[in-house]
Amino acid sequence: MRHISIEPPPFFHRGPSPLTRLAFFGLLSLVLLFADTRYRYLENIRQAVAVALYPVQRAVQLPGEGLGYVGAYFASQRTLASDNAAVRQQLLAQAPLAQGFALLNQENAQLRALLKMAARFPGAATAAEVLYSGRDPFTQKLVVDKGDVAGVQIGQAVIDEIGVVGQVTRVFPYMAEVTLVTDKDHAVPVKVERSGLRSVMYGAGTAHLPELRFLSPNTNAEIQPGDRLVTSGIDGTYPAGLAVALIISVERETGQVFARVTCKPLAGVERDGQVLILSRAAVSLARPDEPAEADAPRKSRGKRRN
Repeated sequence: MRHISIEPPPFFHRGPSPLTRLAFFGLLSLVLLFADTRYRYLENIRQAVAVALYPVQRAVQLPGEGLGYVGAYFASQRTLASDNAAVRQQLLAQAPLAQGFALLNQENAQLRALLKMAARFPGAATAAEVLYSGRDPFTQKLVVDKGDVAGVQIGQAVIDEIGVVGQVTRVFPYMAEVTLVTDKDHAVPVKVERSGLRSVMYGAGTAHLPELRFLSPNTNAEIQPGDRLVTSGIDGTYPAGLAVALIISVERETGQVFARVTCKPLAGVERDGQVLILSRAAVSLARPDEPAEADAPRKSRGKRRN
């Protein structure tokens, strides 16, 4: 029987045993650690190796960094989309408030100006809110939310933060009708603030500017375009000095008996939401009451007897 050898061929010879190699390399490591710590012999070698291995390290790290960048990009896109949706919902929810912000600012400014105007007539001004305009397109009227219960009476002046709006012409328990200065049946005694010239401003109706009538064409120096008209206070309805209108044009045609003077109301006649109703106490000189129709025959009889 032939004997088979199990020894490895010479070219597969592995040298020293693993334990020997472990002991050798362990001792070498300790020597190198001591030498590097004590004398810094391997510092330059370490730097050279780090420089040589840096491209390899970057090449190994690039796939991970790329995956992280792609993941962060898509995550940020999802976050951005969700944030945009939330902001869009918030804007939609706040849209009514944003649209009404300018209106609220305007109303607040008007209310502050009305308070300053009301301070000129302590105890004689009642604040009212405009409910709606009159139904008749050929008249200039407003309906306010204060009436007989609040002490509103026919003939009281109605003003805003700028000047004269109109006059109370009808009173209901909880509402009142106000005829504007632009109505064709309304007249306001005025005077030119600059010269003191007195006149009467008459409304001209819908789509027409009020006018000053029965003025002589020779009043060149007393009334001019740009002059400001204020209440004269001689009618016992409007307090003196309230702004009424601005002179727009003065037409003095040759051969005409009277000049044609058109005016533009200064107060917010057709755009106010809040007004002030002035009581009789705001007028320095109250207008005397007109005689009743029942008293007229008695007076006429007394005159005949005399």
